[in-house]
Amino acid sequence: MPEINVSTADMLSLDARGLHYKELNARLREAVAEGATDIELRNVFGQRYIGTDLDKPVNIHIYGTPGNDLGAFMDGPRIVVHGNAQDGCGNTMNEGEIVIHGHAGDILGLSARGGRIFVREDVGYRVGIHMKEYQGKRPLVVVGGTAQDFLGEYMAGGVLVVLGLTLKEGEAHRASYIGTGMHGGVIYLRGQVQPYQLGKEVGVAELGEADRGVLEEAVGQFCAHFGYDAGEILKTPFSKLFPLYLRPYGRLYAY
Repeated sequence: MPEINVSTADMLSLDARGLHYKELNARLREAVAEGATDIELRNVFGQRYIGTDLDKPVNIHIYGTPGNDLGAFMDGPRIVVHGNAQDGCGNTMNEGEIVIHGHAGDILGLSARGGRIFVREDVGYRVGIHMKEYQGKRPLVVVGGTAQDFLGEYMAGGVLVVLGLTLKEGEAHRASYIGTGMHGGVIYLRGQVQPYQLGKEVGVAELGEADRGVLEEAVGQFCAHFGYDAGEILKTPFSKLFPLYLRPYGRLYAY
């Protein structure tokens, strides 16, 4: 049976090969409870719920592909994935940071109410769905590539940035129904998008000074993680997508 061991660099290391997700998470919680601040998980093959509900300032490096709901309900840790991630990363995340050196799946940042998520490559469907702001917290999601349909669906708060770095020159984003049901927060989209791709609840505006400040900080953090040049990225125009209504479907429930 795999065991936790301490390396020469004071990094706790756990071989996750063959471990059921419940056992892996139990061992991870035990290590955090015992005061570990840097943990390395190797040979991760789809185990779910890694980092769920952790509330300690621990750094977790994952080598492999974590399963659904990575960092769900997380409140403080920093998770770095050296590879791709599956669906539901940062589900209802309260605080902390998730950095993914690859692609991520659907519903990234679902109902996140704080913290930061950075993805180097593309993401799936319904990214940022139901993101919100809670007690002064403002979640941030930055996607280096592009996204699938329903980006920012029902978004109620926070900042969602899509950089389009994986698109070829002249290639436009393909996502449709962007911001459908959106009633809070803001989406910054770098690259081309047509009006028919946007939800009816979404307006488009030019960036103001405050927007530029938010973007400079978000893109700067992204580039610090993945080695891009922030100045080069910010040279390309961005679109600001914002909600036209605070309660776009309120009339459906009014008597």
